[in-house]
Amino acid sequence: MSTFGGLNTAYTGLVAARQGLDVVGQNIANANTEGYTRQRISTSALGATAPTGIFTQGARVGEGVAMDGIARLASAQLDARVRATAATAGYTAVRANALASVEDSLNEPGEDGISAKLDEFWAGWQTLSNGTDTAAPAALLLGTAGELLTQISEGYQAVSDEWSNVRSDLNNMVSELNGAATQVAALNVQIRQSLATGGTANELLDQRSALTTTIAALTGASVTEQADGTVTVLVGGNALVSGGTAHQVQVTADSPRVMQDSGDVNLVWADNADTAVTMDRGEMAGALSLLGESNVSGSGGALAEAAASYNAFATEIADKVNAIYKTGFKQGGDVSGFEFFAVADGAPAAQGLSILPKSSGEMAVRASATSGAYDGTIADAIAQLGAGFALNADGSAITSPSTTWSDFVTKTGVLTQTELQSAALASLTASGAANQQLANSSVDLDEENVNLLMFQHAYQGAARMMTAVDEMLDTLINRTGLVGR
Repeated sequence: MSTFGGLNTAYTGLVAARQGLDVVGQNIANANTEGYTRQRISTSALGATAPTGIFTQGARVGEGVAMDGIARLASAQLDARVRATAATAGYTAVRANALASVEDSLNEPGEDGISAKLDEFWAGWQTLSNGTDTAAPAALLLGTAGELLTQISEGYQAVSDEWSNVRSDLNNMVSELNGAATQVAALNVQIRQSLATGGTANELLDQRSALTTTIAALTGASVTEQADGTVTVLVGGNALVSGGTAHQVQVTADSPRVMQDSGDVNLVWADNADTAVTMDRGEMAGALSLLGESNVSGSGGALAEAAASYNAFATEIADKVNAIYKTGFKQGGDVSGFEFFAVADGAPAAQGLSILPKSSGEMAVRASATSGAYDGTIADAIAQLGAGFALNADGSAITSPSTTWSDFVTKTGVLTQTELQSAALASLTASGAANQQLANSSVDLDEENVNLLMFQHAYQGAARMMTAVDEMLDTLINRTGLVGR
């Protein structure tokens, strides 16, 4: 290497140290920027060329340092784990929140719950059986029955409102997903162009990573990196994003807007409505699992199943009370067959039940047309229904509506607690994955300060080397041959 070559070696050291300082400054400036991944300058030693000729002198030192690029210190494995755990956490969180809302609306156990009102309702029949000759017990019973029907209607409406909330949230998720997919496609184009021209795209990669994590949390999507720097985002095996193209998702046009409508809520591809979007993880999958129809096996959408349970309970209490009440006679009447509850078509729990008798004189609680005014046999039989002591004609016990309601409350409570526990565990796992990712990729100011000093000293050393070479050249050029003058 010539003496002049030493200047170039020192110069490459200066440039590399300065670039290292710039990268450290970028890291420090973005220490609190969400989603920023720390960067490092990557360098390699420049080897000496192999000159030939009569003046070649054996082994030669290198020619300085080359800047290979600016590395983004991310981990593809940790990023994939964050996306996977975010998808699971999103699914369980949506379900847990909706079911917790339904459970809260039950007000069980407590004095404001249907169980307490049922106890009052059955007690009202017992009181009536002991005092059919006065108007007060009947009036009290009718008032309690009205309150019971109001509570049933309000409980059903709470489930319906939660269904509408989840349905609205699904629309918002679809909009968020489509927007994120469009942005990822645009970033794919920018990153591909930047890398193809030899530039860096680290900040663009950070933006795209945050968006793909959002998409994964919504849909459970998988992300595959391509050789040209782009990523392909797959949902249910189909490409949501491929290169610079983003496909859109939409809720099917015939999906119900309210719970009472028939049909499941489904997602399809906007450019191919015949192809359903399948997903089993993510917030949108959680919402779809809640919005499905009820079915005979009870494995349908959780909210529709809860609403069906309300309707079944309302129908059961009406049918079983009416079955006993029909055998009774009114005061001074000689016919039976009257009903206490009227059941409308459709959803009986949604204000589909009404009370037919309006006063004590309309109550059919006598066992026969010839019974006296003190006969409360029918009222007592209905009270026994509530206590679980009523019998069928064959002597078998009639299941009390109170037991049916208790079973529904227990089932809802168990399902909700299961989802809450799953959500807590999934959230903990997702938080752990995110923390591991941050530990790997976030900026450590102590580390950056050390790097700052390292590059500063490297810059100073390269500058001193350049000064030394410059002084050598000055002596060689300007002072050689002056001895003896």
